[in-house]
Amino acid sequence: MNIIFFDDKEWANLRPLTLTKPLAELRMGILSFRERWEKLIEGNYSYLTKEYLSEKYSAQVEKLNLFINPAYFPFPDLVQAIRNLKDGEFLIHQESLIAAKVSWEDFQNIEKIHSRHNYKGEILLINRLWDLFTYNDLAIKFDFEIITKGRKSQGISATNGILNSENIFLEEGAVVEFSVLNAKSGPIYVGKDAEIMEGSLVRGSLALCEGAKLNMGTKIYSGTTIGPHSKVGGEVNNSILMGYSNKGHEGFLGNSVLGEWCNLGADTNNSNLKNNYSTIKVWDYTENTYIESGLQFCGLMMGDFSKSAINTQFNTGTVAGVSANVFESGFPPKFIPSFSWGGREDSPKFDFEKSCEAAQKMMERRKKLLTKVDKRILKHIYLEPSEY
Repeated sequence: MNIIFFDDKEWANLRPLTLTKPLAELRMGILSFRERWEKLIEGNYSYLTKEYLSEKYSAQVEKLNLFINPAYFPFPDLVQAIRNLKDGEFLIHQESLIAAKVSWEDFQNIEKIHSRHNYKGEILLINRLWDLFTYNDLAIKFDFEIITKGRKSQGISATNGILNSENIFLEEGAVVEFSVLNAKSGPIYVGKDAEIMEGSLVRGSLALCEGAKLNMGTKIYSGTTIGPHSKVGGEVNNSILMGYSNKGHEGFLGNSVLGEWCNLGADTNNSNLKNNYSTIKVWDYTENTYIESGLQFCGLMMGDFSKSAINTQFNTGTVAGVSANVFESGFPPKFIPSFSWGGREDSPKFDFEKSCEAAQKMMERRKKLLTKVDKRILKHIYLEPSEY
């Protein structure tokens, strides 16, 4: 089946994380949204996304296509409802499109199609930045069942302290020595060639993805995802690092989401709770102002390629855009635009070529390249209005 992920209004709500990619490429749980759907519905997947992203993430269109909004979490009943769609039918929830099995022409004129089904089952829509960490524990448990079903874990070294070993899974090449793994409250997944170094304390759920590392003495709390080839130290609680990002030193990261190719300098900390215990407002790109999250705990949301200097202190509910370089003294503002050079409200813009040079050097360390297409995506973001 030819399957096309389409970006709807949720894409805009999840900026800055989606500024550089379609929503389906975000990671929550062990898997990315795309990887999760691929395991549940077999097919050839592509993307219908913003024009400036389509050169890298294109749509492969056939006579008949299954269009899916990946922002809807694939609970079994929803997956079955999508599988049951007949040609020319589409599935909605409260007037929002979940999926459609139609031609390209019909998808472009979907409002004229009358063969619609109202889905009344369990729904989880990832619609805001904070939804990613809020539902990350659920997603880790969901993915753990999918990935480990019918498989046997690599053996766990006797040097470790273990609680609930049946809820721990080590992939081939994973290394864990002289650490404490407590999987009573949630699973612990250690991906291929990932490593938990000596003295680490882990309380599940944890997704430590392929090639990722926990440095010595790291403290991890529930609902945490360390994406592929990321390195983490210090204390982390209910947070996501999408991939290829580093928080290698002491400092606290809580109720937060970091994009790809981010780096937090030594002793960078974020606040995730206000002193007066009130709920937290977060910058919204669509409204161009701060909106109420309704959460008492909310930390840092950071777009791809952004970095902080040593001893940086982020306030509750801070949003940092793409390729921002935060190094000025004092608390940065709660909204840091993309390509900020310093992180203050009056900071100048990071020179575009120098920002790409820094990104390339970081990527080369992982044997990756910043392609011409990547640079064109970043250039588009760079030329957006300065307030973004």
